[in-house]
Amino acid sequence: MPKAKGKTRRHKYSYNLNRKRLYRSARRRAAPRIACSHIRHAWDPSKSVAQNLAEMGLSEDPNKALPIPKKLVSGVEAESSGQQSGKKIVRKPYVVNEMEYEASLPEKKSNTLSRDLIDYVRYMIQNHGENYKEMARDEKNYYQDTPKQIKRKINVYKNFYPEEYKEFMASLKPEKMDVQ
Repeated sequence: MPKAKGKTRRHKYSYNLNRKRLYRSARRRAAPRIACSHIRHAWDPSKSVAQNLAEMGLSEDPNKALPIPKKLVSGVEAESSGQQSGKKIVRKPYVVNEMEYEASLPEKKSNTLSRDLIDYVRYMIQNHGENYKEMARDEKNYYQDTPKQIKRKINVYKNFYPEEYKEFMASLKPEKMDVQ
C-alpha cells in the first residue's frame, strides 16, 4: 500500500514567525516564582516586584544597590548626589533577618554512600583483606572493577565513615586470630 503523499517531505522552517513575541507573552502572564519561603510569605500580590522587594529591604537590581563608583582621572571618586536622597523605608525587615540567620547556619554534610556500595566494600575487605588483585578476580565483582578502582572505593568508604570503618576492622581482628 503506498504512503500518503505529504508525510515524507521535509518540513520547512518558517522564518516569518516571531517566536520571541510568543515566548514573551507567555512569560508575562505567569506569576513570579519565588524560591525563598521567607519572601514568599511576605509577598503582596497587589504590589509590583520592585515595591515588594523594596519593602523587604532587598534590591531588584544589584547594580543599583551597590554601584561601582566612577573614578576621575586624578583618582578621586566622583560623588553622586541623587543616590543618598532616595532611601526607601524598610517595612518588613524580618525577611532579611530570617534570610541572614538561615545563611549563617552551618551546612549539613550530605555525603552518603549507597547501601550496596558499603556492603560490597565490607565483603571485599572481609574476604580478601588488603589484596586488591584478589578482589578484582572475585565473583562478586559484578562491574569488573580494577584493583585501583576497588582501592578507591574502599578509601571513599574510609573517608565517609571513619568510625564505622574502625569498628569493622576491629571486629575482623578476632576472627583472624581464631583461624590461626
